[in-house]
Amino acid sequence: MSREKLIVRYNAAERINHWLVALCFVLLALSGLALFYPAFFWLTGIFGTPQLARIVHPFVGVLMFVGFLRQFFRYWHHNLINAEDIKWMKSVGSVLRGHEVGDTGKYNGGQKGLFWLMCVCLLALLTSGIVIWRPYFSPSFPIPLIRVALLTHAVAAVLLISGIIIHIYAAIWVKGTIRAMVEGVVTYGWAKKHHPRWFREMTGQSGAKEPR
Repeated sequence: MSREKLIVRYNAAERINHWLVALCFVLLALSGLALFYPAFFWLTGIFGTPQLARIVHPFVGVLMFVGFLRQFFRYWHHNLINAEDIKWMKSVGSVLRGHEVGDTGKYNGGQKGLFWLMCVCLLALLTSGIVIWRPYFSPSFPIPLIRVALLTHAVAAVLLISGIIIHIYAAIWVKGTIRAMVEGVVTYGWAKKHHPRWFREMTGQSGAKEPR
């Protein structure tokens, strides 16, 4: 039996950076929920003690922002929304039923939407986080601004957590996606079905049917 034909989607450095950002997100989401909502206060134990959670949370946030910044400069040009992405977004119901729509490049409309959502949310979280960061920066800002920053931080966090939940669900739903970020490769069949334009760019092949 012949071996499956594979395409490299992410190299080792890209995968390590992705999982570093993902780990930071989990730590931030859990500790952030603990500090925001009393019923989840027990989650502060993720950093050992509530005091450590309050101290470490913003530093991990900065680390996540730096990690995502690397992703931004590497991937932003792949995430510019075009007419094919609008077609994909309008037909998301068909996509969920397993029928891909449009001549999709490296990322589809949903992935691009999440990318820009992350950009906006992380920028909002960083700027608002600096304003409320005690004891280093918050004494330099007036109370009304700190209140606005707290609200901004909470809203951006909820939006980001919601987006990442959808991202995880989609990665599990579409068979072969997890492999791309674990092993760094996808099959010809996967690439041609889900990202046909990217498949042609990577292989120089036409629309002829390829083995999985």
